[in-house]
Amino acid sequence: MRIIVTGGAGFIGSHVADAFLGAGHDVLVIDSLWEHGGGRRINVPDRASFIHSDIRDENIARIFQDFKPDLISHHAAQHSVTIGARDPVLDAQVNVVGLLNVLENAVKAGARKVIFASSGATYGNPERLPINEQTPQRPVSPYGITKMVAEHYLRFYRLEHGLDFTALRYGNVYGPRQDPNGEAGVIAIFIARFLNKEEIRIDWDGEQTRDYVYVKDVAALNVAALQRGSGSCFVVGTGKRTSVNEIYRALCAATSFEAPVVRAEKRAGDVRDAVFDIALVRSEMGWGPQTDLRSGMAETVEYFKRAQALAGS
Repeated sequence: MRIIVTGGAGFIGSHVADAFLGAGHDVLVIDSLWEHGGGRRINVPDRASFIHSDIRDENIARIFQDFKPDLISHHAAQHSVTIGARDPVLDAQVNVVGLLNVLENAVKAGARKVIFASSGATYGNPERLPINEQTPQRPVSPYGITKMVAEHYLRFYRLEHGLDFTALRYGNVYGPRQDPNGEAGVIAIFIARFLNKEEIRIDWDGEQTRDYVYVKDVAALNVAALQRGSGSCFVVGTGKRTSVNEIYRALCAATSFEAPVVRAEKRAGDVRDAVFDIALVRSEMGWGPQTDLRSGMAETVEYFKRAQALAGS
C-alpha cells in the first residue's frame, strides 16, 4: 500500500511512519518542519521518502498526483492549545483549511481512506467519566474546536466523495521523540528535568490524573486502522488513571534521582481527572495498549539519555 503521512517528522507521526514501513508499505512523509510543531528531519525513517512542504500549499496537489497514495495518515496539525488560543486564525488555517487541501487532493488522486489524528480535546471538560465515544463533544479551545470540525468534514467527504476515514481521538500520548520544550506532555518535560538534575514543578496537589498511552501502541493502532474502523471515531487511551505524583515517583525510580519539587497553584482551566473507556476500540479494532506506564517511561528515559549524549558529543 502507498501511504502519505502528513506530519510524519513529528513525535507521533514519525512512529506511525515507522510502523507502516514495518508492515511492508511504501511511505511518503510530508512535513513543514515548523519550529513550534515538533517536526524534526532526523525523525523521518530512513526508508521513507520525504518532502518538506506545508499542507496548506498548492504544491500538495502535485505531490499527491505524483505519489498516487492509497491512504493518507493525517497527523500534520497546529497542536498547541496555547498558540491556538492566542492565534485562532492560524489554528483554523492549518487544522481546517490544511485538512481540506489534503482531503480535496486525496479525492483527486484516487485515495480510498484517511486516518485522522483527532484529540480528546474535542470533549472539553466532560461532566462524567470515563470518556467514551458517546460523551458530548464540547471543546473549550480553538484546537479542540478545529479537531471536532475536522471530524465533520471527514463525514462529509465520505458521504459526498466515498473517501473513507477512521478518526482516532488520542489521549495523553508519550514516548521517545516527544519534544520536552514548549507545550509538551508532562512526562517528556519531567524526564528532561530529571536528566539535567533540575527541580520539578508540580501544580495543584499532584493528584490530578490523566490517561497516558505509549506512542508505539498508538502507532500499532494506526496500522490496524489501515483495514478496520471504516467511518468511525474512537477514543484512544489505556483506561487507567495516573496522577502527576505517580509519574514523579516512577521517574525517581527510573533515573535514581529524587528531583526537588516546587509546588504551584492549580492552573486556570486544569481538569481534575481524565480517563477513557476503550471498549469500542478494543472490540472494533482488535487493539489494546501493550505497554504499561513504567515500561514506557523507562524506554522514554533511555531515548532521552541517548539524545542527550549525542548532543553532548
